[in-house]
Amino acid sequence: MSHRDSDIATSNLLPQVLPQEETTRGTSKFTDRAIKNLKPRADRYELWEGNGFGIRVTPNGTKAWVFVYHHAGRSRRMTLGTYPSMTVAQAHLAHGEALADLEQGIDPGAAVVRQHRADRAAPTIGDLAAEYLERWAKPRKRSWKEDERILNKDVLPLWRWSKAKEITRSDVIALLDRIVDRGAPIGANRTLAVVRRMFNFALSRDLVSANPCAQVSPPGKENQRDRVLSPDELRVFWRGLDDAAMSPASRIALKLMLVTAQRKGEVISVRWEDIDMAGGWWTIPAERSKNGLPHRVPLSRQATSLLADAHKLVGEEKSPWVFPSPKKGHIGSTALDHALRRSIKDVGLVDFTPHDLRRTAASYMTSIGISRLVLAKLLNHVEREVTAVYDRHSYDPDKRDAAMRWERQLRLLLRKKSSPRVVAPEDRDATRSSSLSAGAS
Repeated sequence: MSHRDSDIATSNLLPQVLPQEETTRGTSKFTDRAIKNLKPRADRYELWEGNGFGIRVTPNGTKAWVFVYHHAGRSRRMTLGTYPSMTVAQAHLAHGEALADLEQGIDPGAAVVRQHRADRAAPTIGDLAAEYLERWAKPRKRSWKEDERILNKDVLPLWRWSKAKEITRSDVIALLDRIVDRGAPIGANRTLAVVRRMFNFALSRDLVSANPCAQVSPPGKENQRDRVLSPDELRVFWRGLDDAAMSPASRIALKLMLVTAQRKGEVISVRWEDIDMAGGWWTIPAERSKNGLPHRVPLSRQATSLLADAHKLVGEEKSPWVFPSPKKGHIGSTALDHALRRSIKDVGLVDFTPHDLRRTAASYMTSIGISRLVLAKLLNHVEREVTAVYDRHSYDPDKRDAAMRWERQLRLLLRKKSSPRVVAPEDRDATRSSSLSAGAS
């Protein structure tokens, strides 16, 4: 179709009734220079390029791109954008898209209104974070509070009012860079993991069309920890806790981690109703177990003694939690880490985290001949072999035996006299090997 034929075919796009204002039709093709030089007048006026495409200039100098057309027998008008935010080239492109909609029987103005309404209704990151926590994290993750902490600490202060669908990969990278720049590269890794999960949730609910975390690599280098406390360090830890600047509950919880070899999250979230002091069992329900499986933990005399001390501090009449928070619920997932970090010099150890206690207990148990299968049952590790599906043996007697043997070994290690110095990391392996041989004899 020629330009002349096109003009004739679209001449019906102009309204039958023009607005009551000064209007000039059919000017030459708009250029940036011409639009820039348009001056405001006492009254609003419009200039038209053709095919219903024009620009409106108001007395205050605002210049808006407009499109007037007919649809369903009615004259309509829509604003495409304002100059210079929308350039001449962009305005021509928007006009072309509106013409294309019109030729397909679509009212371009109504489509814009619907899009504006959808944009206004689109969830912000604040909305998405709340929905993610309630509908995904809380029902599935025992550690959902850690996700909430990460979102509140680094994500929401920066993105709370941003539309979720507008977050880009560059935004994600910029967020991670901020965290790395303050010296927390591993924290950046954890933040990326939470944001990635949150956007996967949004994607599954059709709240966004893509995950901006795709192809974004964790910025921090993860180091696989293999920290196991030497016999000397075990004694320093156990005795140093009594004088460490931390709450009595934190001291008991840390010792309980070592004695039972259970996960930090499972220790801090234990309820009194889970404890059978008379029978000597601690039952971790599936909803509070990391692997989603119920778990029975045998309680040695050391463990029941520690729980008795915890009961004196609070008691089940005051709180259902063995280690209650001063605010609400049980102590937080980072409480023991912070307590140990603040008191590391008091305790007398270096390069040491609460999780190292579980690894230490497991290492000593294998050193005294406890089988890996029984240890896996005691640690509540998930077995991936097909035969595990058919193995319904409780292993309670085996776990009880392992717990008693570990208690005897730990008591023996704690009774021995400590060396006059704390073992340096580079000397640790050699010291541990020789001490294990002596301790197991």
